[in-house]
Amino acid sequence: MRILHTSDWHLGHTLRGEVTREHEHQVFLTWLVAACVREAADALVITGDVFDSATPPASAERMWFEFLAAARRAMPAMDIIAIAGNHDSPARLGAASAVLRELGVHVIGGLPRRADGTLDLDRIVIPVAGGRGLVAAVPFLRPIDVPSDLEDPLVSIYGEVVAGARARRSPDQALIVTGHLYVAGADAAYLSERRVSIGGVEAASLRMFPDDVSYVALGHIHRGQRVGRDTIRYAGAPISLALDEAGYRHQIVAVDFADGQVTEIRSLLVPQTIEILRVPKRGAAPLGEVLAALDALEPAHGVDDLVRPYLEVVVALDKPEPKLRSLIETALDGKRARLVYLHIEHTGDGAALADRADLLRGATRLAELDPRDVFARLWSRKHTEAPSAEVLAGFERLLAEVQGDAEDPAVLRERGRSS
Repeated sequence: MRILHTSDWHLGHTLRGEVTREHEHQVFLTWLVAACVREAADALVITGDVFDSATPPASAERMWFEFLAAARRAMPAMDIIAIAGNHDSPARLGAASAVLRELGVHVIGGLPRRADGTLDLDRIVIPVAGGRGLVAAVPFLRPIDVPSDLEDPLVSIYGEVVAGARARRSPDQALIVTGHLYVAGADAAYLSERRVSIGGVEAASLRMFPDDVSYVALGHIHRGQRVGRDTIRYAGAPISLALDEAGYRHQIVAVDFADGQVTEIRSLLVPQTIEILRVPKRGAAPLGEVLAALDALEPAHGVDDLVRPYLEVVVALDKPEPKLRSLIETALDGKRARLVYLHIEHTGDGAALADRADLLRGATRLAELDPRDVFARLWSRKHTEAPSAEVLAGFERLLAEVQGDAEDPAVLRERGRSS
């Protein structure tokens, strides 16, 4: 038996809230169908975060159902198991589950229970590959799924599910357990996903997955990896969901079984559709160096280029530059890369006013501080270059106006009337 394990698609995602990922997702889903055919997969397991939000756009839902239809046409006998992640709406993802089950697609939105409160194992424990495998499909557990009286809700719920699966398991049948959570020891290296608390428990213990579980298919962490033993795996996200994932090769996982045990695990690398560029490649660079690097970028191929690279620019400023964005955009005119994020790193010491004993000079109230000293200190927090003569002259004019207003009774009376 062979399963393909994938996770954290985040259909409907936009990069930094602006750039749609529809083209990348469509390319991935087309590739995934081809991978299922090429690998002759008996089952496809999707471990959560099918969508990026609980209310995905219609285009994302359409992409989901079109994928299921394409997978069913290409692989009529392949079982498909999908669980909800913390980004999904259990009700929305599972709305069509009754219809999809008839097509060999099992979608578990929330943890199903019977009227008496017991787990509905008929919905959770699903035979696949003609009975050669058994999938205990546990979705992301929300407060409604977790009884408040449990000391360790994750261990209790998974213990109940695994016990129920064991009771149904036949000899030489592979047992696959799913989860969408943070497992202790996982490397959450990237910024696009964080730990989540389930029933007050942030990090799940590996003891939830006893040794007789053949394979544990996890979702939530976007970097594919093993945790603990080789058969406990995060598949990771198929596309970069944040700019800091530029250097990571995304994947799905192919798992082979024989006599109920894993015989081989392979990473299938997902082709990168759109490149992520960073100027400079590490850290921050002065504006002059940044502009020179932008000038050396590849020119545009055409106005309809769907795979233009994403670009992050990080500038180190030693003095204010009001026209920074204009300068960057001008430098990118005619270039293929598209600016997604412009970030400024200030070169000052970052010290707070209270850190400077020489500034306070015995003052006990803010009003007792010398405004010129405060201005100089605030300037040095961000910039290494001293303020120019023009800036200092402007500050003196502003200070004179403010102090003059404070001393002019007519100005004070006018302010009193307007308030």
